[in-house]
Formats: sequence, structure tokens, C-alpha cells
Amino acid sequence: MNTNIDYSSPSAEFTFDVNKSTLFKKDSRNYINVLGVEQLNTLENVSLLDIFLSEDNVVEPHYHQNAAELVYCITGAATVSLLNPFTKKIQNYPIKPGQVANVPQGWWHYEIATEDDTHLLAIFDAPTPEVILGSDILKFTPANIMAHTYCLDEEQWKKTIAPVVPTTYIGPAKGCNHVKSATDKQTKPKHYMKPCTYPYPYRYPYPHPYPYGTYY
Repeated sequence: MNTNIDYSSPSAEFTFDVNKSTLFKKDSRNYINVLGVEQLNTLENVSLLDIFLSEDNVVEPHYHQNAAELVYCITGAATVSLLNPFTKKIQNYPIKPGQVANVPQGWWHYEIATEDDTHLLAIFDAPTPEVILGSDILKFTPANIMAHTYCLDEEQWKKTIAPVVPTTYIGPAKGCNHVKSATDKQTKPKHYMKPCTYPYPYRYPYPHPYPYGTYY
């Protein structure tokens, strides 16, 4: 129990309407509500996101630096995918109503709705669900650093990430009409970054055997 909470205070709150606390809204079928200690001041080490998605919408790749996450499916269906930092492999876990997927603290992950009217509850073991979003990493890391670090053409990198909207939360963006279904996990992107032209003594086979570091 949190001894810093005065449960006898008139200002102590024990109930809250999560529908009134929207974190992000793409449209009427794709949005996220949030409940943390800022919304309900008697919360201890728990918080949640109430997530609504239509088919093929994605809670963008991200990680929670302060909490583990338990994803519970209420309605519809989704696939929870995470990058295991020990095996360096993506693990995909389809869930339907009543089923859960667990994401350890700090693991890179994302959720894809595989049916319309999908409703997920993401529960965290921290009073505030902090997050680092993939879109923010892409947009706010200087292009010259990305190009130099990963042996890329800087101008091509800038052009590639130009459509990325910071703090996307739910993708694809409105008006996007050139992406294939996110549920087609076996389909590889058709376009690749230019191969490295630096005079290194060796080069990986092209395309690179680690796909999440080579193409977009």
C-alpha cells in the first residue's frame, strides 16, 4: 500500500470514467483512453490504456520504459508482437476475447487488430504508463546521425521518413492508401535502402539478413 496517499482526505478519489480521458483519437473507431494516477489519485502501482481498433489498425511500435504490460482482449481479435531482446526475434501472439499477452518491461512491441471492433485493455504495473514511440525515434533522431550510424544516404533517409507523423500512436495515418494489410506478415516490403558504399572490408549479403534494420 502507498503510505503517501491520505485515504481519509475529502480529495481522495475512488472512481473515474475512463471514457472521459482520451489519450489519442484517430477517428471514431480507433482511439485510446488512459487511466493513471493523474486521473485517479488513489491508484498505486497500476494504470491502463483502453484501446479501440478497427481491422488492420496498429498501435505503433513502442516500448514502456517504466512498466511491464498485460494486454487483454475484450472483443474482436489482435496480434501482439514483441521483439525478444535475448533471441533478437519477433514473437507474434494472436489473442481473442478472454486471452492475454504479456510484454516485459522495456520490450519493443506493437498490436495489430485482425478484426473490426477490437477492444483491448493494456494494464501496467506503474501508476503512469510512460512510453517511447517509434515515430518519435524516427522523426527526432537527427537524420545525419541515422545516416552515418547505419551507412545510409542522408537525403534518401529524410525522404523516406518525411511522411512519418510524430506521436502516431495508431497507424496507418488517415488517407494512407498504398500499404498492404498489416496482417499479411509474410509480405516483405518491395523497396530497400541503398546498400552501403563505404569501403568496409566486408559487406553483408544484400538484402541484410536482419530485416528490421535494412528495409522500410
